[in-house]
Amino acid sequence: MSTLIWIAALLVLVAVYLSWTAGRLDRLHSRLDAARAALDAQLLRRASVAQELATAGVLDPAASIVLYESAHAARQAEEEHREVAESELSQTLRVVFGESAQVEAVQAAPGGEATLGELAEAVRRVPMARRFHNDAVRSARALRRHRTVRLLRLAGHAPFPLAFEMDDEPPATLVARAA
Repeated sequence: MSTLIWIAALLVLVAVYLSWTAGRLDRLHSRLDAARAALDAQLLRRASVAQELATAGVLDPAASIVLYESAHAARQAEEEHREVAESELSQTLRVVFGESAQVEAVQAAPGGEATLGELAEAVRRVPMARRFHNDAVRSARALRRHRTVRLLRLAGHAPFPLAFEMDDEPPATLVARAA
C-alpha cells in the first residue's frame, strides 16, 4: 500500500511539473506575441513618420523620393522580406539625415520641429522594441529546446519563434535630438 502512495505522489509531482512547464511556455508565447506586436507598431510608426516627412516638401527632391520609396517598401513588405525592407529604411534614414543641412531644413519648416522629434522618438524606440522581441524569442527557444518539452510536445502546434534581425542603427543627428 505504501508503494502505491509513493507512485501516486510521484505521478502528481510529474503532472504538476509538466503543467507548470506548459503554463510557462504558454506565458512565453504570449509575451512573444505582445513583443512582436510592439515591434510591428514601432516599425509602422517609424515608416509612417518617414513617409509623412518625405511628402512634406521640406527635404530636397532626391532625398524625398528615396525616403518615400524606402518607407513605402517597409510598410508594404511581406513577412519574409520585412527584415530587409526595414534595414533599407534604416540605411536610407542614415543617408538622408546624415547631413545636418537636411535636419536644419526640416526644423525650419512649419511643424518641422515636432515631426523631427516624432521621427527621432520612433527611430530611438525601434531598437528597444527589437531587443525586447529578440529577448522573448531567446527565452521561448531555450524552454522549447528542453528534452521534456520536445518529447511531450508541450509547445503544441506553435511555430518555432524566430528573431527579427535588421539594421536598426539610427542616424547620429536624430540620436542627438532624442537624447
